[in-house]
Amino acid sequence: MAITAALRPISTVVYSANRLTPSISSIHKPKTLLCSASLSNLVGSEAGVCLSVGTHLIPHPDKVEKGGEDAFFVSNHRGGVIAVADGVSGWAEKDVNPALFSRELMAHASSLVEDEEVNYEPRSLIRKAHAATTSIGSATTVVAMLERNGILKMANVGDCGVRIIRRGQIVFSTSPQEHYFDCPYQLSSEAVGQTFLDATVMTVELMEEDTVVMGSDGLFDNVYDTEILAVVDSCDSVADAAKALANLAHSHSKDSSFDSPYSQEARARGFDVPWWKKIMGMKLTGGKLDDITVIIGQVESSLSS
Repeated sequence: MAITAALRPISTVVYSANRLTPSISSIHKPKTLLCSASLSNLVGSEAGVCLSVGTHLIPHPDKVEKGGEDAFFVSNHRGGVIAVADGVSGWAEKDVNPALFSRELMAHASSLVEDEEVNYEPRSLIRKAHAATTSIGSATTVVAMLERNGILKMANVGDCGVRIIRRGQIVFSTSPQEHYFDCPYQLSSEAVGQTFLDATVMTVELMEEDTVVMGSDGLFDNVYDTEILAVVDSCDSVADAAKALANLAHSHSKDSSFDSPYSQEARARGFDVPWWKKIMGMKLTGGKLDDITVIIGQVESSLSS
């Protein structure tokens, strides 16, 4: 991923035994593939709806020992808050750890969820978290906040994404923001980057049993929407679904023969094999090696918790 003119952390949500507010915890586990465990918990409180959430993160194969460069958090405030940030890897070329910016951004966002000035608005949360972040770097991010009346409010900067599934169909999808292919919009420590004002703001009315699928581009670059539907439908829990989707994305990312969403988009943008290979019937294929973060939230009645 290119830095604007320029980057991508690993954190995991740690729940207490009594299912109260989670905290952000950085994970460093050398020689282990999964840098955050699959988690499942009911977030949100009081009457109305809330999210039952499962999460899973798999770092880029070359970044396992450092924990990758994606970060995320989950909060039980109101109906529930979920967010992902993807540190832009291009900063490594400047001897900057791309994980630091996204980790700090998510840590600040987690601590500011109940802030009065944020007023439970995702774009305001991005604004204050970005302003508080002092690390050098940049990150794409998406934040979703569920009201207890079922209204899901989202703000997105870059190419993290959200899909909403209802009765076996995707009824809502975010669209990536980018300057050019593989250079998404990004919050940055530099003036050249984007701000909360550049975020796409969206509102969707959810129903009980709807499923929210949120992820970094490592998910959506490697897994088609039809595959997301099939995996979610086949799993018995949000934790199982998050793990299965992350594993599928990871498998596709390493498959040079898989015609991934990323390779299809690359060809559509004019990136392909040389002409002489085209004559032989060859084309650009393969998944995209990347950090992969998946958050699955199912809408439930908070009275059933």
